Amino acid sequence: MSTTGWIVAAILAVVVVYLIVVFNRLVRQRNVVREGWSGIDVQLKRRTDLVPNLVEAVKGYAAHERSLFEEIASRRAASVAASDVGGQANAERALSGSLGKLMAVAEAYPDLKANQNFLELQKQLAEVEDNIQLARRYYNGAVRNLNISIQSFPDVIVARALGFREEPFFELESRAEAAVPQVGFPGGKA
Repeated sequence: MSTTGWIVAAILAVVVVYLIVVFNRLVRQRNVVREGWSGIDVQLKRRTDLVPNLVEAVKGYAAHERSLFEEIASRRAASVAASDVGGQANAERALSGSLGKLMAVAEAYPDLKANQNFLELQKQLAEVEDNIQLARRYYNGAVRNLNISIQSFPDVIVARALGFREEPFFELESRAEAAVPQVGFPGGKA
């Protein structure tokens, strides 16, 4: 084999090794994203499993809040039925709003606020909400790393050729909700 043949073979070997390394890194990152989503999914299922018990605890004290209970049931069903990250985020945003209304109703009933079962459910819900936030941060970090790899040159060429695609972030607040509120004082300048 001539010198030119060896050089071409060496270049091809380097390219093949590079492709293998990039492919393996992308597969690893995609699996970390899937693992992260699994963590979110587990916590969301825990929360949706708590909702009926929480509603039942409040129902005994606030039976006249029927429309709220129906709203929560509907939003819980939408959360369970959501099939993609965006749909799940929208369903969870709506369910969180309804749960906030439920907690506001509970505030009006001192006997309910003192009920041990309700207090335990409230504690479990707070714990699940914290776990959702942790799982969301982990997932979004994994998505960020994968998306950077997929968007970076020259990896983008390999990623697109092998069918890797960017993953969406899991955001529970819309951009409008996350905006900083404006505070003004009467008689003062804004």
